[in-house]
Amino acid sequence: MTEPAFPIARLKDRPDFLLAAKAASCAKGCVVLQARDRADAQTLVRVGFTATKKIGGSVVRNRAKRRLREAARRLVPLLGRPGHDYVLIARAGAPTRPWERLLDDVKTALISLAADSESPSRASLRAPSPTV
Repeated sequence: MTEPAFPIARLKDRPDFLLAAKAASCAKGCVVLQARDRADAQTLVRVGFTATKKIGGSVVRNRAKRRLREAARRLVPLLGRPGHDYVLIARAGAPTRPWERLLDDVKTALISLAADSESPSRASLRAPSPTV
């Protein structure tokens, strides 16, 4: 595997997770992917992982996060966008989903969010509000 064109780091701070939660998201299969454009000059891509107690106990949550980390390690260098933060959230089934289907879920979510960010937003399509 070749080196990515941009550096990749872990997203660890709660405020960064909260900012990503307000950004665009995409749910595919057993994963939810949130993507936030930091709008800074850095090309660094940061990736965070989370699993709630709805998934199961600590052993099950850790397994789900390990699987998401490996999926991100393989796919973010190929499909990630420089200057973005990504948060992968495990949904029910993430710990036991067949590996190829989990990879497909993450890949589809990354592609979908990249396509959404390239298309014009709905806000820019609305008519301007009248000024008084």
